[in-house]
Amino acid sequence: MEKRAFGNKPDQLSIVAFGGIVIKDTTEPEASRLVSMAIDNGINYFDVAPGYGNAEECLGPALESYRNDVFLACKTGKRDRAGAREELDRSLQRLRTDHFDLYQLHAMKSWDDFDQATGPNGALETFYEARDKGEVRYIGFSAHSEPVAVALLEQLDFDSVLFPLNWVNYLEADFGPRVVQAAEANGAGRLALKALAKSRIPKGVDRPFERCWYEPVSDPELASLALRFTLSQPITAAIPPGDPGLWEMAVRIGQDFTPITDDEIVILRARATENTPLASEDWLVEAR
Repeated sequence: MEKRAFGNKPDQLSIVAFGGIVIKDTTEPEASRLVSMAIDNGINYFDVAPGYGNAEECLGPALESYRNDVFLACKTGKRDRAGAREELDRSLQRLRTDHFDLYQLHAMKSWDDFDQATGPNGALETFYEARDKGEVRYIGFSAHSEPVAVALLEQLDFDSVLFPLNWVNYLEADFGPRVVQAAEANGAGRLALKALAKSRIPKGVDRPFERCWYEPVSDPELASLALRFTLSQPITAAIPPGDPGLWEMAVRIGQDFTPITDDEIVILRARATENTPLASEDWLVEAR
């Protein structure tokens, strides 16, 4: 698996990651099988969060023997100092580690999130203290709002941003490039979500994949174009969907990665018009 630099840091991350939600609600043998498969395929970037059900409890034992050889990222949805401290301690215990390589503010999507997390007694105070103590190496955030993400990158010294970088969003809604540019400007790592997302699912319609609130790309040919489009942007890595089958498909695509071509982008642009970008409604936050 190809590896790329994590922003301006010396760490090298596999271009396809292992999202902890992949092993949510799995048995211990199945969790071990999937983690071993990731390691065998050259994946060293693992990402998880308390919000993914029991994924932390499942990932901790399966990853323990490989911990020194991987880049482990975790998140907190708490915006206050005390809440973040409590969640960090619990995640460290569940994942059987004494530190995270990357700790992130989870799902920053509003100005309230921004003000609470970065203000007095906000979650970032816990992050800085944890970094000083060696419990956290790098500090980042995930976001679904362009203005909030850009403001965080421009006003604070984050090591990375985890953001939806997706072919339909890029080509139909011009959603994502400004975050990439802001991150590049200060050397922050760019990590991608939703590379294999296809379209929003209308309200009242059943999900085709239980772990995906959107309609993912399940056709291997289109999936290859979609993931290669994202990996052809100036980013470090992409986290595939949480469905185990879709993740395994993404691993195969990542093993044979080649940059997207102009002719293939023409195909994707035509296909994008058939879908509803995820970047709509609650993702659209006005800039300050």
